[in-house]
Amino acid sequence: MTSVLYDAPGPRAKRRNVILSVVFIAALALVLWWVYRTMDDKGQLDWALWKPFTESEAWTTYLLPGLVDTLKAAALSMVIALPLGAILGIARMSDHKWVRVPASVVVEFFRAIPVLLLMLFANEFFARSTDVTSADRPLYAVVTGLVLYNASVLAEVVRAGILSLPKGQGEAAQAIGLRKSQIMGNILLPQAVTVMLPAIVSQLVVIVKDTALGGVMLGFTELLNSRGTLAANYANVVPSFIVVAVIFIVLNFLLTSFASWLEGRLRRSKRGTGTVLGAEDVDDLNAAEVGGTFGTGADK
Repeated sequence: MTSVLYDAPGPRAKRRNVILSVVFIAALALVLWWVYRTMDDKGQLDWALWKPFTESEAWTTYLLPGLVDTLKAAALSMVIALPLGAILGIARMSDHKWVRVPASVVVEFFRAIPVLLLMLFANEFFARSTDVTSADRPLYAVVTGLVLYNASVLAEVVRAGILSLPKGQGEAAQAIGLRKSQIMGNILLPQAVTVMLPAIVSQLVVIVKDTALGGVMLGFTELLNSRGTLAANYANVVPSFIVVAVIFIVLNFLLTSFASWLEGRLRRSKRGTGTVLGAEDVDDLNAAEVGGTFGTGADK
């Protein structure tokens, strides 16, 4: 059977795919077995190292407060970076040079600097030039670094998403007399959302993970930093790393799952560029047209 996008594999290709799948599963099983045996030989699977995670103290004292700080920093960064990135992305497409050039400079400048360097600079800035307390300074520095870097990246995502739309839509809107702000807000941006969403979600996942940089370098009490305190008290370094890694995986999985649901909902709402009318839609349109024709004749 042949599809529009690809040719269905024949008997030889199917056998090759089965063999490759079996080889991959076997190799993966061997790797997992080697990891298990290595951890068992080193005593990392002893119940004494994993028992703290079954007790409430390890969670209420260390992991959950760290998780709350991680989510707080990530949420603040997302709330600020998303609209700021959209503004910078649209500004880079402005017809006015005095708007386009500064926005381009800002985006290229902060996109080229490592996010850790931005956090360190922000920490020093808040320490030497503001009245921010030492307790709040790590959070401010982490959020500032994440916002400056990710807003610049999201600006490019927004610009690329808008430019990917057919030019005829903007030209048609101009032909009927819409202003540029109306074209952007009512026509281009709603359609570009479905195009930009996968890249935006990837960047949001990066924001969640990069909060750990503040814990390592600035003493921000996020999840990874709290794990270090927990491991120092319970002497379970490797198990604590594994548990924290699982928590990050669950967080990012929930975020990407929500984004996938949202993307599907947006596409089904027929506001994207790939809207396809079904048979029922065509029948409704035909019925409305026939009703309108008879109604016009009756009025005459």
